[in-house]
Formats: sequence, structure tokens, C-alpha cells
Amino acid sequence: MTTAGRSLPRAAAPIELTIGGMTCASCASRIEKKLNRLDGVSATVNYATEKASVTLTDDTVTVADLIATVEKTGYTAQVPPPPRPAGETESGGEPVDELRGLRTRLWVSLVLTVPVIALAMAPALQFTYWQWLSLTLAAPVVVYGGLPFHRAAVVNLRHGAATMDTLVSLGTTAAFGWSLWALFFGTAGTPGMVHPFSFDISRSDGSGNIYLEAAAGVTLFILAGRYFEARSKRRAGAALRALLELGARDVAVLHGNTEVRIPVEQLAVGDRFVVRPGEKIATDGVVEDGTSAVDASLLTGESVPVEVGPGEPVVGATVNAGGRLVVRATRIGSDTQLAQMAKLVEQAQTGKAQVQRLADRISGVFVPVVIALAVATLGYWLGTGAGATAAFTAAVAVLIIACPCALGLATPTALLVGTGRGAQLGILIKGPQVLESTRTVDTVVLDKTGTVTTGQMTLVDIVAAEGEEPDEALRLVGAVEAGSEHPIARAIAASAAEQVGTLPTVGGFAGLGGLGVTGTVDGRDLVVGRERLLRDRGLELPESLAAARAEAEEAGRTAVLAGWDGRARAVFVVADVVRPTSVDAVAALRRLGLTPVLLTGDNTGVARSVGAELGIDEVIAEVLPAEKVDVVKRLQDQGRVVAMVGDGVNDAAALAQADLGIAMGTGTDVAIEAADLTLVRDDLIAAADAIRLSRRTLRIIKSNLFWAFGYNVAAIPLAAAGLLNPMIAGAAMAFSSVFVVANSLRLRGFRPLR
Repeated sequence: MTTAGRSLPRAAAPIELTIGGMTCASCASRIEKKLNRLDGVSATVNYATEKASVTLTDDTVTVADLIATVEKTGYTAQVPPPPRPAGETESGGEPVDELRGLRTRLWVSLVLTVPVIALAMAPALQFTYWQWLSLTLAAPVVVYGGLPFHRAAVVNLRHGAATMDTLVSLGTTAAFGWSLWALFFGTAGTPGMVHPFSFDISRSDGSGNIYLEAAAGVTLFILAGRYFEARSKRRAGAALRALLELGARDVAVLHGNTEVRIPVEQLAVGDRFVVRPGEKIATDGVVEDGTSAVDASLLTGESVPVEVGPGEPVVGATVNAGGRLVVRATRIGSDTQLAQMAKLVEQAQTGKAQVQRLADRISGVFVPVVIALAVATLGYWLGTGAGATAAFTAAVAVLIIACPCALGLATPTALLVGTGRGAQLGILIKGPQVLESTRTVDTVVLDKTGTVTTGQMTLVDIVAAEGEEPDEALRLVGAVEAGSEHPIARAIAASAAEQVGTLPTVGGFAGLGGLGVTGTVDGRDLVVGRERLLRDRGLELPESLAAARAEAEEAGRTAVLAGWDGRARAVFVVADVVRPTSVDAVAALRRLGLTPVLLTGDNTGVARSVGAELGIDEVIAEVLPAEKVDVVKRLQDQGRVVAMVGDGVNDAAALAQADLGIAMGTGTDVAIEAADLTLVRDDLIAAADAIRLSRRTLRIIKSNLFWAFGYNVAAIPLAAAGLLNPMIAGAAMAFSSVFVVANSLRLRGFRPLR
């Protein structure tokens, strides 16, 4: 159990703060700059995880100073509480739904906005006082639904910055404000007023034009995009909660000869506790009594259960697959390997490169330009003596046309269609921030156990001695192994039951911890297990079987010897076999321009054998979870953009560290939560499909953003010239929105490789 028992290297622990109030990547950049201006402070703020990681080299700076700096910047900060298992709350009550407020705003806005848009776009629905009903419905949307954008715009204004929130707030406020002026002081409030279909370009004083559908529609669409983004970001801490759930909840502690079951939190270093077959080991410790096979594959990646006995270390959260063990606790709580792994996952998530949303990057230039154009338009028309009404009409028109409805649809619709198509194909994409990485990925790191292999022990070969029938040997040995709980024994028994059918009855069965089993079948005394057990029982090992055993072990497989009537009769070769589609999957990944790397905690012989079968030249074996993270970092330091595919707890930190984390859906919750993409299909070729689909979705989003801005940019000169007819503005918005939706629907035609 040496691999499982090694301690993970400890990294210096930076101070972490949970940041509240960020609405875009530029917010994170602003906070980061403010923190880094403090003496002795090195800070990284991640918008995706809403956390700041701060390293202090000056003892005079305190956590309170850091929090105060963030608050002066216009945001909130606090030291995060320790993560709790999913569903558990501090007060013990119902879990808090952090998205409830945003979801309520979205539903209220949806219900109120639909009739506003319908009334504006369909003249047949425009009854005598329709404009006043539109005002009644649109006002709560703009004020209540758009409150997050208005609040963020005010914060940005105080710090001299402009983001998408500024554009949304300005545009919707301008549209709503002008509509109020036109209704109360212009001619728009006249009974019987309609917005007819008129596509001529002509100058208007704007007193009869209302833009309520634009104000409400833009608010709704952007709000929907923010909700789906927030729901995706909320999962950032789920990996840590899943890790906590992985450990045992209670433990049977020995007081003398009496067992007392207590919560695992009450366990102390030095306590002796009992682990029965099938139970999780409560914490890191050393075996004092008993022998067993421990399944550590989730934590270490070792596909073969590890035999442990007195004096050997074991790791918390691994599973006792064999006999009864008495373990003395050596590490508890935050000192355990499981807790260290949780820390690795959190550090990797926090350290991931910040993702700048395309709309925010564009808005950094677009928003100031639009505001400048609106002011210039106002000044120009006032200077030419056109009158205040015409001047304000033109200026407001510039702001309105510059706030495109399609921009709010560009990312959500493509993501909705893309993720929907992915779900049909067994691919789950967590959010828009995932897609950017897929475009530049050039290296794919593949975990072995459970990813390119099945993750389960399987009987792959039977080598029988001269004169013996393999089927008869399987029938006899399968009957004996059926009485054992060892995973290798179960693999042989399952194969025997499948190939032979009903197995004979076993008499005198006995399990010998770490060595094998014995039993009587059809009057024959069988000995099954290690070579040592057969020699101790006086069974001779023929040279042909010795050679078969050596060949199997050289290939990284497990050889089980079986004998009766004075000599060994057969060798059963058991292995974690490569999935049938893995070879094709590796070839598909190569065609996408990716270089495959096989990474595993298993031994070198097994890893090289699997690598050769898959055609992978770069094989890295016998690595711990922390070392997997180091391998990913080393590849990134070489300038590579790394995708990581894994399924176990031991892969979680590396999945979070990678530029693109891909989890097999048949793996652990921890791996799935730490990854960016999840493959529901139990098939590695879905990884190639996931990258193809993600790249296609990203291209669609980019083209959507281009056209969303393009239609409106083209109309800005008309608005500035005072020629923007309200129906042309409405038609441009509607057409750009329809185009974006239709463009996104092209993703429904995506076809998998097989």
C-alpha cells in the first residue's frame, strides 16, 4: 500500500476571499488591480469562481485590510466558510437556493415582456389604449428586472469604467425614459395611436415613438443569459462538497474489546477503529490487525486492489474489499489525503486562467464609442438649430439602436442548442466559459483506469497445463472463487458463471488473506491464489505455467494460479482491459490536432502495455493526485494548452487545473464537478465529439456576436442623422434576433463520429 500511503506535498496556503457583486470579467480585473496596489500583496481574482487568492509578504497587511480594499472598490468580500456536504446548511435547515432572486426576476420579466413585444410587433393587437398597457407591463421589467444591471452600471460609473452592464442600463433607461416623455408630453399617448409598418427613411421629432418593447426585451434577454451563467458558476464549489461526501460518515471505534460507533468528526489521532468488508476506511491510518484487499482506485488510480496487512498504511475513503481490519488513525480532518486533495481541487479552480467573455471585451471599446457618438449627435443637432426635441430624438436613437436585443441572445441560444444537442449525444457542457479553451487545446492527457480502460477487473486469458481443459479448469476454479469477496476472485467467478453456467457446490471453503482461497469441488481439493500458496501446499508448478505467469506479469496483468491433485493446473490472467472504442478515440483526437498523453497512478508496466495498445508514445505512470496536477502544470509551462480526461477522485485536481477538464460520467461526482465537460456515454470517443461540438458552438457564438453588433452598428449612422424610423429600428432588432436564433439552430445538425 506504499503508493496510497505517501503523503501529498503541501503547498503554501494563500488567503482566500469570496467576492460578491462581480458581473463581468472586468470587475475581477478591477479588484485585482486594487489589491495588488497594496504593499506586499500578490492577488489573483477569478470571475468564474468568484474568489480572490491573495499571498502576503508583508505582515502589516491583514485580512481586514484586504476586505476593506475590496469594499472600497464597490464589491463585497469575506473569508469563505468551510465547505459542507451537499444539502447541509449551517443552521441545519433547508439548503439555501442562491439563484432564487435571479430566477424570480427572470420569470417575472418573461411573463410581463412577452405581451409587450407582441403588442409592439403586431399592429392588429394595438387596441385603443395599448400603449398604456405596454407601459404598465414594461415598467416592472425595466426597474425590477433590470436592477442588477443598473446597480452594476452605477458601480462602474463611480470607478470610471464601462462594461456590458453600462450599455444595457444606458440603452434600456434611454428607451424607457424616451417612451415616458413621448407618452406624457408627446403624441404617443393619444388614444388610438398605432405603430404602423413603415420602412421609409425619414426625419421625425420622436414625439410619437415609444420603445417599450426594446427596453423590456433587452432586459429579459440579458437577464436570461446572466441566469444561465450564474447557474453554471454555482457548481464551482460542488467538487469540494462531493469530496466531503466521499468520506465515511461514522466509524466503529474500539474501546478495549467494545466497538462504539461515533461520527467520524469525533475520531482522534491514535484511536483504533474497525473496518468491515465493503466499508470505507474512515481516515488515514496504519493497519494493526487483519489482512485484506483495499480498493484505492478512486484515490490512486491503481486498478488492482492492494493487499494490506499489519504495519501497512491505508488511506481514508478507500474501500475495504476483503476481510476485517483494525486500523489506528494517524491523520484526521484537514491533515488527511482526502482533505489535501480537496485543497488541491480548490487551488486548481482558483488558479485557472480568467475567462473574458467576448461581449465584455467588445463592450470595453464599443460602450465609450457609443456614448461619445450620442453626445456628439446631441451637440451637432443643437448646434445646427434643429431644436431640442429633434436633437434628443437622434441622441436617444443612437443609444437605443446600440443596445441590440440579439446580443442577449447570441451566447444563450447557441449554448442552449449546443448543450441540448450535446445532451442527446451524452455530452454535458457546463457553460460558455468552457468553449473558449476547446479552440486552442493541443494536448489531451488521458487517465488510464476507468477512462481508456473499463476500470473493472476482467478475466482475459486461461493458460492450462498439458492435458487440462481450460473450460473445466474455469468451472472448478470459478466455483471456489465465487466464495471470495476479492475483486479479482469476483472477476474469475463472473466469467465462469457466464461461460459455464451453473457452478458446482464448494465444500470446506477458506480464504487466506493476501494469499488466495482453498475449497473442495467434485472431490478435488483446489488451491487458488499466489505461487507462494501453491508451493506451501506442496503443489508443483510446471515450467509452461511459470512462463505464462511471468509473461502476464511482465505485461502488467495479474496472474492467479490454480492447482489440485499435487500440481498446478492453470494460470488465470486478469486485467483491467482497454475499452473497445479507445483505440478509435485516440485516433480521432489525433485528427483534431491533439497530442495524447497517458497519465496514471498505476505501475509502469501496466501503463506502457496500455499505451502500446492505444498507440500513445508519451506515458507517465505511478503518479499521485498532486503529481498529476504537476504534470498538467508542466505541460502548460511548456506552452501547451491541455485537455484532461479522467473519472476518479485522483483526477479531480488535475481536471480543475487543465485548460479543459473532461470527466467520464460513469466516474465519481468529484471528477464530474471539477470538470468542464462531462461524457455521459461510457465511451472515450465521446471526448472527441465533445471537443468538436464545443468548437462548433464557439464558432456559432462568435458569428452571432458579430451579426448582433453588425446590424446595430450599421444603423447607428441613420440614428445619428435623425433618420431612424422606429419600425426600421424594431425591424433591425427583430431581424438580427431571428438571424441569431436561426444561426444557433444549425447546431442541431451536429453529427457524432459514430
